[in-house]
Amino acid sequence: MASLRVGSVIRYEGREYIVLDFQHIHKGRGGATVSAKLKDLNTGRVQTFTIRDLDSIEFVMVERKPAIFSYRDGDFYHFLDAETYEDVTFSAEDLGEATSYLKEGLEVQIVYADNRPVTVELPTVVELEVVETPPGVRGDTVSGGSKPATLETGKVIKVPLFINPGDVVKVDTRTGEYIGRA
Repeated sequence: MASLRVGSVIRYEGREYIVLDFQHIHKGRGGATVSAKLKDLNTGRVQTFTIRDLDSIEFVMVERKPAIFSYRDGDFYHFLDAETYEDVTFSAEDLGEATSYLKEGLEVQIVYADNRPVTVELPTVVELEVVETPPGVRGDTVSGGSKPATLETGKVIKVPLFINPGDVVKVDTRTGEYIGRA
């Protein structure tokens, strides 16, 4: 358990998971445990597990390859492998929340576990255009308020009052929060 890292892929209880977050817990008596937030690579479901020292964890060989998001076809997302120029396809269910940040031409990393594509890693920050947001109320900017804004991918985030439709904003893909103007 000491070599557990965020982003590593493990086989636990017969299923493959990617580690999203973990915390070592050691209480006075008894062995240490790890509370881990894991994403099932087959279903995309995120669960929290308490893993004990005695539990069997197997690390899965992982390879990351650069790719470019090409296009969306219904519920399927197509990526172009930057090295082999192969088309790699994921369903919306496979990608989960990542679909909210995908726009054509975005550079990503495809994660391969046991030589099969399992998920996509997004860059930490993406730049997306605001397509719809209510106008800011004049004189309200001092309060540091925020308003909802719909981005070009359909994701809705909170932005400062001075942001208008057509502005390009930076969004943190880990938290979904506004960072600044692009």
